[in-house]
Amino acid sequence: MNRRNLFKMGMALAGGSLLASVARAEERKQESEKDQDQKLNSGYTSANSSPEHRKLGGVLEVSSIGIGVQNMWRTYQTTIPTRSDMIKIIHKAFDQGVTLFDTAEAYGPFESERILGEGVESFRNEIVIETKFGWNIDQATGKRLPGLNSQPEHIKEVVNAMLKRLRTDHIDLLYQHRVDPNVPIEDVAGTIKDLIKEGKVLHYGLSEPGPKTVRRAHAIHPVTAIQNEYSLLWRGPEETIIPLCQELNIGFVCWSPLGVGFLTGAIDENTRFAAGDIRGIESRFSPENLPNNLALVKLLKTWGDRKQATPGQISLAWLLAQKPWIVPIPGTTQMAHMEENTKAGDIKFTSDELKQFNLELSGIPIRGERLPQAVLNFSNVEAPNK
Repeated sequence: MNRRNLFKMGMALAGGSLLASVARAEERKQESEKDQDQKLNSGYTSANSSPEHRKLGGVLEVSSIGIGVQNMWRTYQTTIPTRSDMIKIIHKAFDQGVTLFDTAEAYGPFESERILGEGVESFRNEIVIETKFGWNIDQATGKRLPGLNSQPEHIKEVVNAMLKRLRTDHIDLLYQHRVDPNVPIEDVAGTIKDLIKEGKVLHYGLSEPGPKTVRRAHAIHPVTAIQNEYSLLWRGPEETIIPLCQELNIGFVCWSPLGVGFLTGAIDENTRFAAGDIRGIESRFSPENLPNNLALVKLLKTWGDRKQATPGQISLAWLLAQKPWIVPIPGTTQMAHMEENTKAGDIKFTSDELKQFNLELSGIPIRGERLPQAVLNFSNVEAPNK
């Protein structure tokens, strides 16, 4: 064989090899697409994927699922978790891609902020810390005084104390925990605006506010997020607050997205609560209402079987499917539960599945109030006129 024929043969072999490679690549692409479709239908996109990211108010990027540390100082059952175990959960959450960590001065008071500050110190600038002021708490003693306190000077005092407890020089997102009926929201928003100029606060939010107050606050300084209770067990924000967030480009953070444990299947009709557990005085969990409300858990278990997920993961996935700027912050003191929650972002509903789920959901009325009336009185409050 001469050199020219050898060259031709080489080119032919190379061409055949190239065609084979293209064919294999196309085959792999088709297999990948088929695999992705199968994963979408079954629920998971990746066994070990991290939560996706979302933006609150179009400006603050956070993981699509955050974590609340409220109960890391004391559980609903009134037990005291081991501090080192709580720190491990915080570290593991960060390792798994969680970047939004929620707390408040009222949790403890102060103790949850201290736990979070210690837990995130080594990666502080890689995450978003959100905390809340507004209750009337003595910053020196931690003593709870009557009512609320959003007086400007008190806000400044609280923020300075928060920075020390959180071991940081800034708070990424600072909420007014509840609207103070004695302080115009213009004074509150103006104080936060000053703190933002000083660099002590980066973003401003409201928790359980009245809608008129939101508009007034937003006119003084853009509100980045509203934090309200929202879950399959309590859908009240859908009426006014979520549409308002969409109108004003405000993010929405869901506290108690798992219905204080109810939506995980951890509560049944025989469950009774320990003294001091607030669920024991919420009428939605009363012996009279529990049997009816458990139909919701049955629905979640059915869909969990269908999507190869837990009831809690279905609950969180449903919240994520509502709006691309909604972020749930499930709290836990159990490592396994935290890992389960962070994987809920992998569960996807097709449009047809979501329609079917909502149709079945519409046939389940929830009986009972979400909180005792004395606590509900602090929600949906409008600030006084200036």
